Amino acid sequence: MTGIEMTFAVRLVVAAILGMAMGLERSVAGKHAGMRTYAMVSLGSALFVLVGTLAAYSLSIFSGVNPLQIAGSIVVGIGFIGSGLAIYRGDHLELTTASGIWVVSAVGMACGFGFYILAVATAVISLLIFTLFSRLERKVRARWGVEPK
Repeated sequence: MTGIEMTFAVRLVVAAILGMAMGLERSVAGKHAGMRTYAMVSLGSALFVLVGTLAAYSLSIFSGVNPLQIAGSIVVGIGFIGSGLAIYRGDHLELTTASGIWVVSAVGMACGFGFYILAVATAVISLLIFTLFSRLERKVRARWGVEPK
């Protein structure tokens, strides 16, 4: 394995681990998209970025190759998947899992580009949102009798 391959392999592993960690909370919360789904989305996003980066380098004589176009396509594609995950629960629309899938794809892209600190920070912030904000929402609803719409 060359140095660049090892570096890229580490990026893939970090993306999968961070995605898995974010998905673990979703699994514990009883959501359909859990550890494996989040890990796969993050890993796939990272791989798309890495392939785009390698293609841009390998095909640098062609000015039209741009890894950011691939990253933009990931955002659109994951948005499509997220729309399928946005389902009605009773009389309200459930978007947390769909938005989590969207964010974990960005975590994968950040890992693919080698921005580990941003990826870890985003994963930690997302986990805090999933856990602490959920508790805060329940307390607010209990205190003021506000039901989700």
